[in-house]
Amino acid sequence: MSEYMLICYCSPTLAGIKTGSLFTCDYKCRKNIHLEIRRINRFLVPKGLRLLPLNFNKGKVLIYLYRPHQLEKDLTNRTASRLLKQCGYSLKNVNYCIVELIGKLNNPGNSFPHEIGLFLGYPPEDVDGFMNGGPDAYKYSGLWKVYGDVEKAKQTFKAYKICTENYKHGWNNGCSLEQLAVSV
Repeated sequence: MSEYMLICYCSPTLAGIKTGSLFTCDYKCRKNIHLEIRRINRFLVPKGLRLLPLNFNKGKVLIYLYRPHQLEKDLTNRTASRLLKQCGYSLKNVNYCIVELIGKLNNPGNSFPHEIGLFLGYPPEDVDGFMNGGPDAYKYSGLWKVYGDVEKAKQTFKAYKICTENYKHGWNNGCSLEQLAVSV
């Protein structure tokens, strides 16, 4: 896993405008991935960010970068809480919800947990629409399927794209990941 991958896939989260981001990367040694995550967390955690491996499967690891305080706020939304309860989450606290998500991702008998959108900062009405309204009833498709406010989603998609372009530009001009990660 390279720091550049975090720039490419997680810039909006690094910038503090998105709750969480996911990406997959290849790995050869599980121990080395854990060491790399610990190294990066040393400078991200003080800025309100946390990097976690969620799933290891066939030489690939699913990496989650998130802002714990923003996630806590997101998951207390009434619609988000209802959806998580519907999916069997206990809602004890944010960390426990992440542990439960990891359990779902690592249980081969489970289908993909579509509630993961709530952990990424997707609008709860869009996650609800996808889970309960059907995958074909959406109004617009961008970074996720939009069932609610299309114009707001389009603005968000544009902001994420601009942020990623700016972060790639900063990286290419010598800014470090530590410099680009914003304290919120």
